[in-house]
Amino acid sequence: MSAAHIEVRGVSKVFGSALMALQNISLEIPRGQLVCLLGPSGCGKSTLLNAIAGFAPPSSGSIVADGQPVAGPGPERGMVFQEYALFPWMTVADNVAFGLEIKGLPTAQVRATVERLLHTLSLQDFRHRFPKDLSGGMRQRVAIARVLALDSPILLMDEPFGALDALTRRNLQDELLRLWGELKKTIIFVTHSIEEALYLAERIVVMTYRPGTVKRDLMVELARPRDPAAPAFNALKRELGLLVMEEQQRHHNAELRAAAVD
Repeated sequence: MSAAHIEVRGVSKVFGSALMALQNISLEIPRGQLVCLLGPSGCGKSTLLNAIAGFAPPSSGSIVADGQPVAGPGPERGMVFQEYALFPWMTVADNVAFGLEIKGLPTAQVRATVERLLHTLSLQDFRHRFPKDLSGGMRQRVAIARVLALDSPILLMDEPFGALDALTRRNLQDELLRLWGELKKTIIFVTHSIEEALYLAERIVVMTYRPGTVKRDLMVELARPRDPAAPAFNALKRELGLLVMEEQQRHHNAELRAAAVD
C-alpha cells in the first residue's frame, strides 16, 4: 500500500473534443507536505487542482486522496478559492460555522470551534461583521477559517492570495506557514508567483504550457524562515524563472501560430 497522501496516476484532461489541458501527470504527495504548483496561465494548474478536489474528474487516469479514489468532492479535501466564496448575508462567525452546522454537529461544539478559529486567525473582533465590511485580506482569513473548521486533512488552495496587495499577501503567507506548522495538513497551493512558491513550499512542481505536464519537480531545501533577499533564494528564483519563461514563450509562439492561421 502506498504511503502517499495524494496520488495522481497518469492523469489527462480533455475539454470538448480537442483541447488537452493536462497530459499524463503522475505525482505522489506525502502526508503533511506543502506543495506549490507553479507555471504561467494556461498550464493547467487550476485544472489539476480541481481534479484533485473532485470538481472536474480527469478524462483518463486516476486520483487517490487519503486512501480513497476521488470520484467527487469530499470532506477530506478542503478548498480555498481566490474569490473568497463567502456568503455575503452571513456574518464572519456564521460563515465559519456554516459547514459545521450543515454536518449537524452539536451547537456547543460549533461555537467552540468557531471561537478557536476566530482567535487563531485574529478575527475575534470582526465576528459580527459582514464580508462587505472587510478588507480583501480579512475576507481570505474568513475563507481559510471556514475550511479549517471542517478539519480536512488536505487543503487545496487556488491562488488564494493573488488579488491581494504585497504586504497583506506576505502576512497571509506567514499565517499559512504558521497554521501548516501547527496543523500538519497536506497542502497543494497553486500560484504563478515564483517568489511565493519559494517562500512557502517544501516542493515545487513546475508545469508546462498546455497540455500541462510536469516540467520540473523540485524539493526546496532552503532553511526557514526564508529570506527573499538571500543569495540562495535568488539563485533558485532565477533557475525557476528560466523554466517558467520557456513555457511563457511557448504560449506566445502558439498564439502567433494561431493568429497566422486565422
